[in-house]
Amino acid sequence: MVQYDHLANLLNHLVNSRKVRKSKCEFRPFNKLMLAVLEVMKKNGYIKKFEGVKDSRGGVIKIELGNLNFCKAIKPRFNVKKGGFNKYTRRFLPARNFGIIIVSTNKGILTHKEAVEKDLGGRLLAYCY
Repeated sequence: MVQYDHLANLLNHLVNSRKVRKSKCEFRPFNKLMLAVLEVMKKNGYIKKFEGVKDSRGGVIKIELGNLNFCKAIKPRFNVKKGGFNKYTRRFLPARNFGIIIVSTNKGILTHKEAVEKDLGGRLLAYCY
């Protein structure tokens, strides 16, 4: 079976691991985008730690889960102007000031709150709460 959206598969794997009450999980293969998204999730406490190990089969990420309720990739990846995050926070997050939307900007992978503070727009990747 061919995997087309590796980021969506990773986030789905995290949610499924949490549902069966696992504290650790492994995912293969990985890329720089996944590592950047996991770094944002780690900064916000959704995962405790992760480690990417390269091998001949595309590498493996070892992840220790934190306080994660739900996360999902956003498809299609909507473009957002610098003032347009309110529409998408109401659409994807369950309540105000609860959860994050992960955004790809020209300054790197950020949360929607950091993008608003830095007055940036970007492309929506995922949401977590």
